[in-house]
Amino acid sequence: MSSEVEPSSESIEIHNGHAHGPVVILCEHASHHIPDAYQDLGLDPVHRQSHVAWDPGARGLALRLSASLDAPLVASRVSRLVYDCNRPPEAPDAMPECPAGIEVPGNRALTASQRASRVEAVYRPFCQAVQGVLTARAARGLATALITIHSFTPRLHGRTRAVELGILHDADRRLADALLEQARRLPHRRIRRNAPYGPEDGVTHSLKRHGERHGLANVMIEVRNDLLATSQAEAAMARELLRLIRPALSTLGFEPEFTPQGGMRDA
Repeated sequence: MSSEVEPSSESIEIHNGHAHGPVVILCEHASHHIPDAYQDLGLDPVHRQSHVAWDPGARGLALRLSASLDAPLVASRVSRLVYDCNRPPEAPDAMPECPAGIEVPGNRALTASQRASRVEAVYRPFCQAVQGVLTARAARGLATALITIHSFTPRLHGRTRAVELGILHDADRRLADALLEQARRLPHRRIRRNAPYGPEDGVTHSLKRHGERHGLANVMIEVRNDLLATSQAEAAMARELLRLIRPALSTLGFEPEFTPQGGMRDA
């Protein structure tokens, strides 16, 4: 697995920015890093590296898909507890005080000025990076679909989640429908639409802002994080997802990307 790394800032990283494939990939919860200025948000180390701070395995999976699909990847380098790039600035959970029942002291009673500072430090650079990639692709005449990659914990609030792969969408369901039509290719997986989250949970902000706003077919893929526990597991899941993504893109009229040797990239 390899990918070209573009110049990045403290808050975002871009891989394969000049790729030719028909997909742009986002990973909003790629990191649990909390910059020093936020003094660890008052959290203990266990919580700073838990699923409330990031989506374990999502970045590794996104990198593999980026390489296999010859797709640009824009990922956040800052914990979603500092700012969740999949939420608009006005959303209370953009800087959550008590995610999944875990108190975040550093997010308690933030002033308007403090919230605005985080928007400028984390959210704006992420959005500008995504817009820059999309604008450059449009100038090159490249067709584009948008895929965001996330992971979720197997248990939440004491309840086990049966779903393994979630295919999420908002008003534009073209790519989600195309992926779900291919679900028969993974008969061993429990695949569901808009689960374990859906639009009613406010999780489709990126799809709407970066996808629907530009008329792009878009989808969020959620993977249960116990299926991404190792590098080998990430590679295996990437191969499984490619069995859905490639034919789904084809049914929507997107041309697959081939390597110079004539074979399709693998994970």
